[in-house]
Amino acid sequence: MALGFLVGLGWFLAQVLGGLLVSISSVLILVVVSFFLAAGLDPSVRWLTGRGLRRPWAVLAVILGFLAALVLFVVALVPVITDQVNAIVSNAPDWLQQLQRNKQIQSLDDHFHFIEKAQAFISNGTFARGVFGGVLGVTVAVLGFLGNAFIVIVLTLYFLASLERTKSAIYELAPASRRDRVRDLGDRMLESIGGYVSGAVVVASCAGISSLVFLAVVGLKDYAVALAAVVTLLDIIPMIGATIGAAIVSAIALATDVRTGIVCVIFYVVYQQVENYLIYPRVMSRSVNVPGAVTVIAALTGAALLGVVGALLAIPTAAALLLLLREVWVPRQEAR
Repeated sequence: MALGFLVGLGWFLAQVLGGLLVSISSVLILVVVSFFLAAGLDPSVRWLTGRGLRRPWAVLAVILGFLAALVLFVVALVPVITDQVNAIVSNAPDWLQQLQRNKQIQSLDDHFHFIEKAQAFISNGTFARGVFGGVLGVTVAVLGFLGNAFIVIVLTLYFLASLERTKSAIYELAPASRRDRVRDLGDRMLESIGGYVSGAVVVASCAGISSLVFLAVVGLKDYAVALAAVVTLLDIIPMIGATIGAAIVSAIALATDVRTGIVCVIFYVVYQQVENYLIYPRVMSRSVNVPGAVTVIAALTGAALLGVVGALLAIPTAAALLLLLREVWVPRQEAR
């Protein structure tokens, strides 16, 4: 009787705790993202402290630089990107009409009428209403995004400023005899996470800058900033982000001019090989050491659990877990 009561009580408490975790899952995701961003900014702080600057001043310098970059993006780039996105949307029906003049595409359209349907879909705003539920839905979505972005920024700055104190407090929970070992593993895990985050930003920035220069050269300068920003943001997503960004840019270029579109396809095929085999290995060689198969599995699992955010956090998390396996579990197995 007593055993059954305890089992039932335990099951009830587990259900309550599970429900609480689900209800605060969105907040927990914001906290985790902020911590990863703080770990990504921490290498800059350590770089400054290594050159004689005291950590409080180094943290202040990185925070000011981070905020200055955000302000610069909002003030300088957002209006340009907005204008160019509006130009892309307004020109989309004309691009579809140009595609209809292509003989091969016209023969396919005669059977499926997909261009006419796409043109009507864009013109009457059905897509926007279907996705966002009208103007009110767009407003709510934008306000929600801005609110989450503000929370992430505040938490990131807080974690960055208190990172050393937080680590020390966590390490003190370990037994004194193993505290040095825990400290070493914890610092290496954070370095791995921070190196991956900062490295991913560097790789994405290279893709964005290359796209900006290329698009300005081939004659798409009217949309270069907006499309380069899209490529930069998508390139951060592991595995598929770079391909999606290249497909978007190539499709717009193809609709503008067939030759330009072909040149874009060739450029992004070549650039992705350069990124995969030259830029990415050099940038990431000092941050993460994750086998290719583990990278794919981790990214797919993270995407299945948490979508894009899960895919972004999966690889550094896998790197940290592999570090623990190599340094803790494997040596114990070898000693048996």
